[in-house]
Amino acid sequence: MIRIDERSPTPIYEQIVQRFKELIAKGALSEGERIPSVREMSATLLVNHNTVAKSYQELERQGIIVSQRGKGAFVAKAAEEPGMERERLSRLRGELRRIAVEAHHLGVGSDQLKAWLEEEIREYGRERDAGGTPT
Repeated sequence: MIRIDERSPTPIYEQIVQRFKELIAKGALSEGERIPSVREMSATLLVNHNTVAKSYQELERQGIIVSQRGKGAFVAKAAEEPGMERERLSRLRGELRRIAVEAHHLGVGSDQLKAWLEEEIREYGRERDAGGTPT
C-alpha cells in the first residue's frame, strides 16, 4: 500500500501524506473508504506511531481524511471543509512557482516542463480544462 524511502531527504510523515494523496488520486483509495489505524500503519511501515499520527493529523487538516471517534479514519469527500480548497489551491500554486524556479536554474525549458506535467496528469487520470473542472 504505502512505501517509505528511508534515504529520502523528505521527512517520513510528509512521505506518508504524499503517498496517501497519490493512492486517492489514482483511485486505489476511494471516498468513504477506511484507512488503516495509526497503530496498524506504524506496524506495517515500521515507523514510530507518533510519525504516523502526525501524518494523519496533516491529512485531516488538509481535508483529505476525516476521523470518526471509535470508528477510524476515512477518505473524505473532495473539498469537504469550507475554504480548505482555496488554501490547498494556493499552496499548489506556490509549489508550481517553486518548481518553475528550480527548472529555470537547472536549464529545463518550458516545453520539457509542460511535457512532464502532462505526463503526471495522465498518470492520475485527472485531465482538467483551464477552469479547473473535469473534462
